Amino acid sequence: MTVEHPATLAEALALRARHPDAIPITGGTDLMVEVNGGRRRPARMIDLAALPELQDWQRRDGIVRLGAAVPYARVIAELAGQLPGLALASRTVGSPQIRNRGSVGGNLGTGSPAGDALPPLVAVDAVVEVASERGARTIAIADFLLGPKRTALAPDELIVAVDIPAARGPQVFSKIGTRNAMVIAVASFALDVDPSGRVGAAIGSAGPTVLRAPEAESFLAAAVAADAVDDAVAARFGELCAAAARPIDDVRGTADYRRHAVGVLARRTLTWAWGRMPAWS
Repeated sequence: MTVEHPATLAEALALRARHPDAIPITGGTDLMVEVNGGRRRPARMIDLAALPELQDWQRRDGIVRLGAAVPYARVIAELAGQLPGLALASRTVGSPQIRNRGSVGGNLGTGSPAGDALPPLVAVDAVVEVASERGARTIAIADFLLGPKRTALAPDELIVAVDIPAARGPQVFSKIGTRNAMVIAVASFALDVDPSGRVGAAIGSAGPTVLRAPEAESFLAAAVAADAVDDAVAARFGELCAAAARPIDDVRGTADYRRHAVGVLARRTLTWAWGRMPAWS
């Protein structure tokens, strides 16, 4: 196995163009599990962890541009006020060691519907920035995530950053797993509530990719606009979110359990988010 260590993004893109089968790696928190377990043996990897172009974030015009290699630990420490949903999800990722190495860019590249960082990004309509020697382009996250571990990334492209709208209202993330910590989600849920009327609800680990719940979003947006969110609204919101799920049976849980869990998580996150609404008024 050959591991390339480019010093700049330009060098990394050149390597990617010459070796489209090479696997990009930053923290390696997903890839190395497969390598160590003998399930994957890439001939070549491109180590992106030290590239300065991927290691920073900036805010401009209400958008946080998050470099692909910024680790979860920095998201928690530096962006909890601006991206509270993503920061909450980052807290649930693995152990402190993994949070110090793993990144949102890695989660995007893996494209797993169970990726903890993905529902908060889908809920706010984040945009993925990718680049190759041919140039750069942006992809709406709904178009980037195509299916289980399938993305719109071309063979010669690398994820450079993700553009995330800064929170304008409460954001909440919750997940359930087979134990309390360091676990892959059986189901997860992210909620973004903008007091102006926009609602984003995203379901993780209960479909072929992270799913939106548009009927639930419209229902809740109307209730928020009327300042009429109560237990009955939360219950109906949970039902609509559960109906939007497309789960399967696997070793971590049954489809029925996942659908039920999505409904419970949706009700809980709405209760938490509505309780925080006064701080955003």
